Amino acid sequence: MTALTAHWYAIYTKPRWEKKVHALLTEKKIQSYCPLNKVRKKWSDRMKIVEEPLFKSYVFARVTGDEQTKVRMTAGVVNFVYWQKKPAVIPAREIETIKKFLNEYEHVLAEPMQLKEDARVTIRQGLFMDKEAKVLKIEGNKVKVEIESIGYTLIASVDKKNLSTLIN
Repeated sequence: MTALTAHWYAIYTKPRWEKKVHALLTEKKIQSYCPLNKVRKKWSDRMKIVEEPLFKSYVFARVTGDEQTKVRMTAGVVNFVYWQKKPAVIPAREIETIKKFLNEYEHVLAEPMQLKEDARVTIRQGLFMDKEAKVLKIEGNKVKVEIESIGYTLIASVDKKNLSTLIN
């Protein structure tokens, strides 16, 4: 990844600054995306459809490594969202999926993944990537999972971020 290659990044904003940060980044000629959810709101005299940020306190920006400081210096920006001590790169296909989804549906809910004991999950990273496992215990950001492999049960402590739930 070179400093001249532009990637999408998640940016953490001050509360209720998502639209303002998006506008300020756009003014700076930085490609930015603030996913907006169409929600019906009832006023005392009427119903109205308003656009609210889908992800509270988050905006996405497509920048090069050299442009990251320009983003950080924008009013309302707290910082980039980090993953393994570097700003987290968001695949362009995920940004496109969000855009298509929001164009198709209104009043969308974005909820963080909920893990429960006995849930079936898929490991997304590491030696056991793409393996199914069963959640044994949740300890903060670490999850003990049971991986059935070659006639043995392996138990590993995996970071929550590296798991995705399976739909039964």
